[in-house]
Formats: sequence, structure tokens, C-alpha cells
Amino acid sequence: MSPLKNVPVKKIGVIERYQEFLSVSNETPIISLNEGNTPLILSEALPKELRLSNIRIYFKFEGLNPTGSFKDRGMTMAVSKALEEGATSVMCASTGNTSASAAAFASRCGMKCYVLIPEGKIAKGKLLQAFRYGAKVIIVKGNFDVALELVKKITSTHPIKIVNSVNPYRIEGQMTAAFEICDDLGDAPDHHVIPVGNAGNITAYWRGYKKYKEAGRSERLPRMLGFQAAGAAPIVLNRVVEQPETIATAIRIGNPASWKGALEARDESGGLIDSVTDSEITWAYRFLAEREGIFAEPASAAAVAGFVKWARKGYFEEGSSVVCTLTGSGLKDPEFALSFEDSMEAVEPRIDAVLRAVQA
Repeated sequence: MSPLKNVPVKKIGVIERYQEFLSVSNETPIISLNEGNTPLILSEALPKELRLSNIRIYFKFEGLNPTGSFKDRGMTMAVSKALEEGATSVMCASTGNTSASAAAFASRCGMKCYVLIPEGKIAKGKLLQAFRYGAKVIIVKGNFDVALELVKKITSTHPIKIVNSVNPYRIEGQMTAAFEICDDLGDAPDHHVIPVGNAGNITAYWRGYKKYKEAGRSERLPRMLGFQAAGAAPIVLNRVVEQPETIATAIRIGNPASWKGALEARDESGGLIDSVTDSEITWAYRFLAEREGIFAEPASAAAVAGFVKWARKGYFEEGSSVVCTLTGSGLKDPEFALSFEDSMEAVEPRIDAVLRAVQA
């Protein structure tokens, strides 16, 4: 066997791939985990379930980013720019995915990372990531919105960079998912369906689609369809929700930081923002895993639940293309995954016992 040559592996993350659209220069130290380039998966089961014979539905599965969520796209930008500006530490409030991503990218370049999480409102899989990546995790007696206000105040008076989506570089990085979709399809889809929590992602996708069209890299713009959980639907209700509640912890947010951007995406694209119930989210969550082979977190399923709700109303025209963003991996929330009544009883190590279990 010949020895491996000492040739460095070229890292291709979203900054390297789409540098012309991002606020970076040759002086920017790129902190990357080779994020992006996630698959666009054509749905097989959902069109059959809904009897949509002539509508193409795709899942943009962001759960295959390095830390398991779309947050890595924005975090590579936020941390790279923070390092360029001389920062030695970053801070965020999080319902889970942001904390995991911030901690990973901070550890990548030797920065300290401080994470504020709402007490009892975070999936353990996400919390575990933040700990293992070396972040200092601080539990706040309050919801996400309380934690974010604390982070804003602290980072405005201390030499710590905020890496929540109020950081404009986060939105820039997240735009790259829209670029990838256009590259894969050859143009923008007719409709883009997306979960809405803090609303940074719907804001970013819309800006990305517009930038690509302005640059002549695509010919059209999609309608943006955003979906909040019914118990955490401030944009739908047009008021702050003081005590948001939903099984979809990643979008359990009552006062979105990018509220204005979400409204712009909705109105400029001619789309909509609606809500879906926890039972609708649960149905979509199980359908994705059990019928499509895609294990996504509950917040991801909000997009699919929203698509199903409006497809049953006849909203989508024949021959149209639809992309649903699946924001994170199902492994992020093991408690919810194990909350169903799935039988897991042990059997005797005999063929007849196994066959009885198979037939049960």
C-alpha cells in the first residue's frame, strides 16, 4: 500500500463557495466546518398521500450540516467576522441549535463561547452539544426572549460578540441555502415553505433568492410560505406571545428578532405566514421519518405540516415546484422521538419468539 501524500484537503464551506455574495475579503479568517452543500431530496410519499400527481416537492435537509442544523451557515460568517474584528469570545441566547453551532465554531478557532438558555425549554440533544463543544452554558429563569434581551444588553457593554440572528452576518451566511437550491434546480422554485421561529431563516432565504436573481443566476422568485407553531405564533397573531408553548422547541419564540424581515419576505414575495398545531406538526414529523426516510426535528416538521394544510386547500397550482426547508436533525430531540408508544419488549432468543414478534 502506498503512503498517503502530504496534500492538504481543500475545505469548501459556504464562504468559499459563495464569497462574491458575502461581506468577506482576503483578510477575513475563514472559520469553517465544511458546512452547506446539504441535499435537496425529492419527495416520494407526500405527493401520493395528498394525490398531487403534478407537483414536485423537495426537502432541503439542513440536518446534515456539521452540527445538525441550518445554523452552521450563518455561524461560519458570524464567527469568522468576529475573529477578523479581534473578538476573543461570543455569546448567544438559544433554544438549542444556535448554542450548538456557536459553541462548535468558537471551539474551532479557540474563542470562548457563552450560551444563555431558557430554563426547561431546550431539547437535551442540543444542550449536550453545547456542553461537549466547550461552551459555558447559563440557564436563565425565563423564556428565549428574556435570554436574548440579556445577551443584547451584555454584548452592547462588554467585549463579547453577539452571534444570534440580530448579527447581520448570520443572515448573510444563511442566504447561501437559497443559492444552493437555485444551483440544484437550475432556478428558484415556485414556492418555498419554511418554519418560522426567530424569523432569521425566512428573512435570509428571501434575500438570497433576490440576490441570485439580481446577479442573473436565477430567473424567478418564489412565494415564501412561513409557518409558526400555533402556541408560538406572534407574527400570525400580530402581537408578542409572552408565554410561547409548542413541542417544536426550536421555534418556541414569542417575539422574533427578525419579525420585520419575515413580513418583508411574505409581502414582497406574495406569500403568507400561518400557524400549524402541535398535532399537525407531530403527524408531519412521523410522516417524514416513517414514509420519506428523513429524520428531522419537530420544528422542521412545521414546514411540512404547513404545506399539507395549504395543499389540502388547493393552494398549489398544477406543475409547480415546492421546496420545504427541514431545519435540523431529529437526533437533536431524542425525548420527543421516544415519546410515542413504540413497543420495545425483549423476547427469548428463539426463532419462534422472534417470528411471533414480527407478526404481532
